[in-house]
Amino acid sequence: MKRSRFSEEQIIGILREQEGGQPTADVCRRYGISGATFYKWKAKYGGLDVSEARRLKGLEDENAKLKKLLAEAMLDVAMLKDIASKKW
Repeated sequence: MKRSRFSEEQIIGILREQEGGQPTADVCRRYGISGATFYKWKAKYGGLDVSEARRLKGLEDENAKLKKLLAEAMLDVAMLKDIASKKW
């Protein structure tokens, strides 16, 4: 997955500029982002502070790690069931 050019702190700053009264098109043009990207960020980071965004990122990373561990465990279980079902 492609990494963003902007950090969570920068994204929240961009959203705050638009909330401050500047038109969305001007903010998007200034930072070189599309309107779709802006509204995607607004949906994800809309009411968050910087500390909350960092916490969200940490939780997302932990969730991805746990999903990977679960998938590996399920593969191990499936492999063991397959081996156990064969007649020797």
